[in-house]
Amino acid sequence: MSSLVGGEGFTTRPLPRLVCGPGVVQQIGRLVGEFGGHRALIVTDPGIMATGYPDQVAKLLLAEGIRPTVFDGVVENPTSEEVELCVQVAKSSQADILIGLGGGSSMDTAKGCNFLFTNGGEMADYRGKDLAKKKMLPFIAVPTTSGTGSECQCYALIADPVTHQKMPCGDTKAMAVAAVLDPDLTLTQPPLVTACTGLDALAHAVESYVSKAATPWSRLYAGRAYALVREHLPTVLQSPENREARGGMQLGAALAGAAIENSMLGCAHSAANPLTATFNVVHGHAVALMLPAVIRKNAELPETAELYAELLSTSGTVMDAGEEAAEVIASEVEQWLGVSGLSRQLVNCGVIYEELPRLAELATQQWTAGFNPLTYSAADFQAMYEAAYAPSLEGN
Repeated sequence: MSSLVGGEGFTTRPLPRLVCGPGVVQQIGRLVGEFGGHRALIVTDPGIMATGYPDQVAKLLLAEGIRPTVFDGVVENPTSEEVELCVQVAKSSQADILIGLGGGSSMDTAKGCNFLFTNGGEMADYRGKDLAKKKMLPFIAVPTTSGTGSECQCYALIADPVTHQKMPCGDTKAMAVAAVLDPDLTLTQPPLVTACTGLDALAHAVESYVSKAATPWSRLYAGRAYALVREHLPTVLQSPENREARGGMQLGAALAGAAIENSMLGCAHSAANPLTATFNVVHGHAVALMLPAVIRKNAELPETAELYAELLSTSGTVMDAGEEAAEVIASEVEQWLGVSGLSRQLVNCGVIYEELPRLAELATQQWTAGFNPLTYSAADFQAMYEAAYAPSLEGN
């Protein structure tokens, strides 16, 4: 079991203020004013526009004397092209504060805009960590999904428009100053979005807990996130109107984001990204498809198997054998895929079998692979893809 003291030193990374609870979005005007905002740019997508949330936020801002402007050009897995369009709106509106309203793509786009609006250049210039030299605008995150945890991370994941390779652009100055976690904003999520984002949050907690970069501090966040998601994910899948479960999922996703910020992810995300980039498999679905195989393989390391047992114990399930605990975690992911109505076979996701070797090679190039407790070769990734391609699963 890992020690809360730790055998090696570690440094914590700053996190935003969390404003949590039903109806807390009503405080957005006061928050913007508190951080010195007078001209707010709301960054969102067309689907969120249809819910009326951006109009609601704009009215709340106007009531506090703050001028709102809306950029609704966010797309799933945003590229540098969408970020540059957002920058143009930020310039024309003379924005002095940014609000990311929506899922991870909205928050990533807002953070990407912050880099270019304040520091100039292109997104590729900021691939890496802490490369922005100038001060950035205050950024407030208002998630309407419970999955990415982007509200508690300083990284913007922006894709190259040609290669679709995601560029991680991180800077402590890009971290949100506040995250508004209002579960009422998640009630309009379609069932598919609820499932995919919830499974993504689960994967974040699991992968960050066993990451090579994990610390006692990050595991506090990851363990609590896992417990919350494990408790509330089955409920939101079957009773999506349950506000308490929605709130639990939202906090769990944010805490998992905090765990990532203070550690990193692993090979489930490395295997998932090529599926999304090449065959448009929804990110959370792709991660959940690959996570069980990664857990089982990682558990071949006795110390990692023990960490899985430790993680499982955070939600009240105590098991003596680490490999058995890993199997429980992996099997539950597969069960929740079934409950969600999501396929457990890559063949049903439009993935072409002959492309598996290329996907495996791409997976080895993903940055999160370097933080996995085990090093995976292209052959290892290909074996996992093949196992997930068309397993004999009744009803799937």
